[in-house]
Amino acid sequence: MLNDLLLLLSFAIISVIVFRQVRLSNIVAYLFTGFVLGPSLLNFLDSYHEIELIAEFGIVFLMFSLGLEFSLNKLIEMRRSVFGVGALQVIVSFLMFYLLSQFFGMSWVESFTVAGVLTMSSTAIIVKVLGDQQRLHSKTGKLAIAILLFQDLAVVPFLIIIPIIAMPTLEGGILIPLSIAFVKGAFAVAVLLSVGRWLLPRFFDEMGRVRFDEVFILSTLFVTLLAAWFTQLLGLSMALGAFLAGMMLAESHYRHQLSADIRPFKDILMAMFFISIGTLLHFPILIDNISTLLLVVVGVMLAKTATITLAVLMMREKLATALSVGIALAQMGEFGFILIALANKYHLLDAELASLIIATGVISMSLTPVLVKYSHNISREVLHHSEKVFGFQKTLPGQFHDHTIICGYGRVGQILSRFLKSESLPFIVLDRDPMRVKEAREGGEMIEFGDASRREILLIAGIEKARLLIITFDDLQRSLTLLEQIRSINPNVKVLVRTKNDNGLEMLKDAGATEVIPEVLEGSLMLVAHVLFLSGVPRSRIMHRLDCERKTKYQHLHGFYYGQESQTEKNAWHIEQLHAVTLTENTEVLGSYVEQFHLADIIIKSLHRRGGEEVVISAKVCFKAGDVILLQGEKSALIQAEKILLRKSHQASL
Repeated sequence: MLNDLLLLLSFAIISVIVFRQVRLSNIVAYLFTGFVLGPSLLNFLDSYHEIELIAEFGIVFLMFSLGLEFSLNKLIEMRRSVFGVGALQVIVSFLMFYLLSQFFGMSWVESFTVAGVLTMSSTAIIVKVLGDQQRLHSKTGKLAIAILLFQDLAVVPFLIIIPIIAMPTLEGGILIPLSIAFVKGAFAVAVLLSVGRWLLPRFFDEMGRVRFDEVFILSTLFVTLLAAWFTQLLGLSMALGAFLAGMMLAESHYRHQLSADIRPFKDILMAMFFISIGTLLHFPILIDNISTLLLVVVGVMLAKTATITLAVLMMREKLATALSVGIALAQMGEFGFILIALANKYHLLDAELASLIIATGVISMSLTPVLVKYSHNISREVLHHSEKVFGFQKTLPGQFHDHTIICGYGRVGQILSRFLKSESLPFIVLDRDPMRVKEAREGGEMIEFGDASRREILLIAGIEKARLLIITFDDLQRSLTLLEQIRSINPNVKVLVRTKNDNGLEMLKDAGATEVIPEVLEGSLMLVAHVLFLSGVPRSRIMHRLDCERKTKYQHLHGFYYGQESQTEKNAWHIEQLHAVTLTENTEVLGSYVEQFHLADIIIKSLHRRGGEEVVISAKVCFKAGDVILLQGEKSALIQAEKILLRKSHQASL
């Protein structure tokens, strides 16, 4: 026995390290360990019975930890999602897999077991991946967690029913034994919850007063195993008792301490459980049925995606969100393996069927991190070609002139469009999320469905006559591709690129970006401005410091426009500013070439004709009446330059 444990632990450690390097779950590593060391391949283990016994305690502690998570307040808060979307998903998925199993000639007992196993998804993997991607509180994350919560609750009836349907003879049919089992279950719930409400708080209060960690940990183990023993005494599963023990302590203030105390035991024993499940895999069976296995994996994942998407849609959620949740939960879960272990204990599944289902679980769980990471992108691409469904109108070439194109209608794109609309400036938005486009159009927004990096989409949006294009999405490779398309069509259009940080800033500018605005930089500068202002630093000095900092990043934002308030600032004469001068009908400079007109310490930043059209300064451009000239320089130089530019001609003065 000791030799087997040492071998298992050493191989499991190596497997976890290797699998973590390729970003696969520890569960897959443990299953692989059991598969390699089990009878299917190397057959190095002799103590199978002892390992299975240890593994059963792993299930007990897992169910206890799960019960601790089922706070009544939490369930009430999420009742619509948990008992709405979650219940629909379990019912729809179970019925579909049951009917499919019947179609392939399985008995009703096998069909019931297989349907229950395949209905479950992996809580451990989904929570870990969503947490790593900071998506637990997104709409997709909340719906996924709600469905997983109901799946975890649905394990309890299966733990009661599977031992009943495994009985060799059912006198009077299955209804009476099931009724008796559920009565026993209700009795166990009533007893354990009563004990948990009235006795356990006092018990743990006393244990807490001892202030001896080992006593508190031993008390936790004692309560868990006592509850498991009680339900086993009633002819029910030990896992059910452990789950109820966790539930009765979920509302106590000892909940987090109990969870922390039980975790080491749970993790170690659960590793043994998954290793024992891995030993059920039979290599010859898998090799002989490899094509069947791959078809089953694809079929199961597509079927689960479809049923979960349907369940979410029935609760009136968006199609893109529903599909994203369906893709994320398409795998088989660890509670499915618990049901397989229970079914194997009662000989409900033959070796070939059990191996295929376990292998399906391993493969689907291995694919989960990638599927969850790209679930939103996959759902968006699946819906990418459904444009006709929403009846979008195409923008006709030539419809826009001297306008702004906003690429992406996320948070930044929506804020930009709102300000442009308030100023009555012409603009068009491009976005490739069909549901977002549909909702925006219904709200009256000028938005088109399409991938802005495609040449034909840019032409439809009028890129040849656009004044400005803004890239709002933070995707370096897509931005570079888009810049390449833009510059090949219209080299003169100004392009602003928004990024989260300044990574790739030089690459974007080299690719043709007029300006790159990093959110991190602007957020930092805004915070600095508030800190300095609240610290008593004069506003003029703050503006000067921020202006100097921006000079190193932006070429089009050097300086600021001075106004009535700026003229009273003491340091304003030495701060570089921007100032616009409009030429009148009788100014002396009319007809002079702009490029040849030099002013001391002044830079002409831009020139706009009457009506707003910007003119590219060259050797052939002359000053005309109504021109708006944007100057940059210190205040004293700007005042002198304005006098020169607005000086009346000799004929006008006569």
